Amino acid sequence: MRSITSSSPDRRTRRLADRSARRARRRPAIATSALALGIIAAVGLSTAPAAQAGASGTSPGIALASFTTAIEPTPVVSPTGTDEISTAMQAELAAADASLAAATAVASDISASGLDIGVPETTVDTAALEDAIDRLEGATDLPAPLVPDLTDDVTEHRTVVDGQVASLRGSLEAAQAKKAEEEAAEKARLEAEAAARAAAAAPAPRSSAAGAPIAAGGAVGGTSPADAQATARSMLGGYGWGDDQFSCLVSLWHKESGWRYNAYNASSGATGIPQALPGSKMASAGADWQTNPATQIRWGLGYIQGRYGSPCGAWSHSQSVGWY
Repeated sequence: MRSITSSSPDRRTRRLADRSARRARRRPAIATSALALGIIAAVGLSTAPAAQAGASGTSPGIALASFTTAIEPTPVVSPTGTDEISTAMQAELAAADASLAAATAVASDISASGLDIGVPETTVDTAALEDAIDRLEGATDLPAPLVPDLTDDVTEHRTVVDGQVASLRGSLEAAQAKKAEEEAAEKARLEAEAAARAAAAAPAPRSSAAGAPIAAGGAVGGTSPADAQATARSMLGGYGWGDDQFSCLVSLWHKESGWRYNAYNASSGATGIPQALPGSKMASAGADWQTNPATQIRWGLGYIQGRYGSPCGAWSHSQSVGWY
């Protein structure tokens, strides 16, 4: 990267000192010019009436006393003036200082980020603007008509600097957004790998042929997980399924709720043994859907039949995509 070409504190101090020196030199010159103008006017005034007096033979004194001049002083600009030209100069100098500060800031931000922003030049060349500022600051106490061109020159160079600053700032923000996306993707990858390792390390439960434990000793109509399995097994025939579908059902709802009628997923709101979302859907099978495992199972078997055809169809889908 090339270093930014902008005013250092030393250069700014020297520029202000030069400005004061120029003012000090300019004031005697202005005073001398004014004195010379007065002498010329006086000589002119004394010569013309004298010549007229010589021709007419009369005294020139009365003519000299009554003479007036139409010469008016040319207005000058100043750092504190309230005229239009002085005000425009002051406003442009303030805007130019802000542009220099923005150029320094964007170069500093790019360097601090350590990012490749995709452009070869990461600094702003402000030398031409600073020279134009110097010329305009040195124009105070000059005749007003001479100043607007100097003001326009600062405006022109400031516009170029502002465009370069905006372009670099946009490139930096794009690089920062890309970095954030890459970091998020890497975080998700690491979390997925950690979850996979944890799943691989988990002990395998005693399982049925479909991979989930089948409880023994459950009672139809009870509320324990074993009771719920017994109730579900007793209902399969009513849906046209044989006992071969039971192991798939055991695996499916073991994964979803552990066969607990009061299971609740706080993150999604899924409820009950079949994890209905929302749980109020199960009211179509009975008003006691919140407390009765049989009501929840009846609703869940109807849902499986309508959507997947059988418990093994639902279990296959769950294994494929993680839900049913």
